[in-house]
Amino acid sequence: MTITHTSNSLAHTLRQRREKLANLINFPAVLWSGSPNSRNFAANIFPHRPSSHFLYFAGLPLKNAAIRLEAGKLQLFIDNPAPSSALWHGEMPIRDEIAEQIGADEAYPLAELESHLTGVATIAVQDAATWTQQSQLLDRWVLPQRPPENIDLELAASIAELRLTHDEAALNEMRQAAAVTVEAHKAGMAATSSAKTEAQVRAAMESVIIAHNMTTSYNSIVTVRGEVLHNEHYTNSLQPNDLLLADVGAETPTGWAADVTRTWAVNGKFSSTQRDIYDIVLAAHDACIDKIFPGVEYEDIHLCACQVIAEGLVNLGILRGSPAELVDVDAHALFFPHGIGHLLGLDVHDMEDLGDLAGYEAGRERSGRFGLGYLRLNRPLRQGMVVTIEPGFYQVPAIVGNSQNRENFSKFVNWERLSQFADVRGIRIEDDVLVTENGREVLTAALPTQADAVEKLTSTAG
Repeated sequence: MTITHTSNSLAHTLRQRREKLANLINFPAVLWSGSPNSRNFAANIFPHRPSSHFLYFAGLPLKNAAIRLEAGKLQLFIDNPAPSSALWHGEMPIRDEIAEQIGADEAYPLAELESHLTGVATIAVQDAATWTQQSQLLDRWVLPQRPPENIDLELAASIAELRLTHDEAALNEMRQAAAVTVEAHKAGMAATSSAKTEAQVRAAMESVIIAHNMTTSYNSIVTVRGEVLHNEHYTNSLQPNDLLLADVGAETPTGWAADVTRTWAVNGKFSSTQRDIYDIVLAAHDACIDKIFPGVEYEDIHLCACQVIAEGLVNLGILRGSPAELVDVDAHALFFPHGIGHLLGLDVHDMEDLGDLAGYEAGRERSGRFGLGYLRLNRPLRQGMVVTIEPGFYQVPAIVGNSQNRENFSKFVNWERLSQFADVRGIRIEDDVLVTENGREVLTAALPTQADAVEKLTSTAG
């Protein structure tokens, strides 16, 4: 049925987005929200997170829904809630109410979608039930692990082009996520002096996020084993001489993410060796943020971090040689193996379900170099992009303890000097940065990075 609209800001924003898409493609597209997955029996489901591509154009975290986009118009396909659902879930909005809220031009039961699929493009949804349905209805394989082809590829590239930069509605959401994330980190720092385990600090941080009716935008990393880059275990006890690395971000109810990392001393005071390495990572962090302008190559920002880290490690006597030479041979990557950051938006690693389609400029491929292979973003920065800046230093046993690495880099690494920094397993400092017309805005600037300020927030004194 056709919908008659009253004005609302969400509908206006979504209409602008689909009109921009209509300027890039000349064929219809259908995007599915996805279906909830069951934990162990059908009625016990995991929290549902819709496809981000669906969310971008539909605006609401709907489940078991689809939208058809063509020439700037939106058709919504979703079933009304079953009358019996009110017993368990309360009164739920019906199809026409949802259509009104998102500015749909027409709304139909989900069963009618099949008759509107001629010539449509789509993007695979992550859950198996939905991509199976997509493949069956479209009579072609639509798989999340398979790169899109033909008009699906054209659709994916066009959506990536739109989502690379953010409109004001998106930035407003991301600022909210950033603000809550900052408060969560402050709560974690404050809780550390009385906490006994990583889990207790995690609880303090995530409770702030939950209290603001948000969720985490990824599985929180709160660990004294900071050398494990994506450590999602929280069983370690906190010892006075430990560093605690917390990589925790909030996500708004409509899916917009923040991503922040801070590292602090459990006892509230960095040791001299911890402070030395922390200051190197912070210098790289600050230098990279200062380089952010429209048109700057993100790879150059990454290489800036590599150079600063290499120089700092030379000054400490851990590395030998000129910083430029050390970066050329990837000696710095023994301690900084990952990229400087990534796109941020509706996903914490925004649009990485599309592989490198969004992150890499057309015609560019991932490097095979040890120091560049994990770079997630390789294109010029644009006004309206949000990126993370997250340099780090890690002593990963599989890297620094590897006999081949020790032999290959024996000329460049003073392994004996490195052993004096055994109390530094991992340090990362990460902020979310908006590329503006004349530079940048650090969305998470309210959370201190300077070592003295971090110590003040975490100190056990008194």
